[in-house]
Amino acid sequence: MSDQNYAPPPALNPAQEALTRVRREVGKAVVGQDGAVTGLLVGLLCGGHVLLEGVPGVAKTLLVRSLATSLALDTKRVQFTPDLMPGDVTGSLIYDAPAARFDFRPGPVFTNLLLADEINRTPPKTQAALLEAMEERQVSVDGAPRPLPDPFMVIATQNPVEYEGTYPLPEAQLDRFLLKLNLPLPPRADEIEVLARHAAGFDPRDLAGAGLAAVTGTDDLAAARAQIARTRVDAQVLGYVVDICRATRSAPSVSLGVSPRGATALMKTARAWAWLNGRDFVTPDDVKAMAIATLNHRIQIRTEAQMDGTTAASIIGNVLATIPVPR
Repeated sequence: MSDQNYAPPPALNPAQEALTRVRREVGKAVVGQDGAVTGLLVGLLCGGHVLLEGVPGVAKTLLVRSLATSLALDTKRVQFTPDLMPGDVTGSLIYDAPAARFDFRPGPVFTNLLLADEINRTPPKTQAALLEAMEERQVSVDGAPRPLPDPFMVIATQNPVEYEGTYPLPEAQLDRFLLKLNLPLPPRADEIEVLARHAAGFDPRDLAGAGLAAVTGTDDLAAARAQIARTRVDAQVLGYVVDICRATRSAPSVSLGVSPRGATALMKTARAWAWLNGRDFVTPDDVKAMAIATLNHRIQIRTEAQMDGTTAASIIGNVLATIPVPR
């Protein structure tokens, strides 16, 4: 989605206007990264989770904090480290000596937006602690399920896996992320703007001082989700989504292609993209716009193909170029 430029349609309904205000508000703190902002909004509208990948210093954490501020949602941050334990994320039972009983102390996962910062710097055991929360919207401790707030969204950040001291995310957990967004280094003009803001006194730790405030809330989010659920997807477009996902499974450089869960995710994100662009129906172009961000982390590439420089994005691009587009 990094190369997809969202342009608001001329006529917006109140829910669409609210999301447009959110984009403007985030822009007070984050320069550029329009594709990532749109991707996070798509994830929130679909009720999914988003994985942000980029080198240190491209505003991954600032982007999430700015989004939470503009939406008036509760947010918590967990810095994932090699010694982080699962209970540090989900919560644990604490013995209350005066009452002679164990009480549950909720972990940071009990929030609306959970920022899992540098998730690939903690071992798989702790990474897997989020699986139930992401899939079931609940946490089970001592056999008792405890529901999470609504809305609930995990936004995880990671550095590229070739960096030292990282643990690649398990395939089962990668598949739970609706989108994987790559945050590139900014172009020269954006980098100059970042420096100019800091020279003028911008403090990324003080978003209120930068003028950020809540511009919408859960009511507008619920209205947007209801409208997206009514967005039409014709049978031909559904077939197009399925054909794209099936084609990844037979690509010669792929050892594991996109699952049916991935096809469902692509339909959802295409719906949200269509709604953001002011339409109540999905077109093949909506599917194309969301294909790479929705599918690139669901493909496993053969080792020899990786050595030749093949990427998931290039595989999906080839598939999109070969699958007939419905008319």
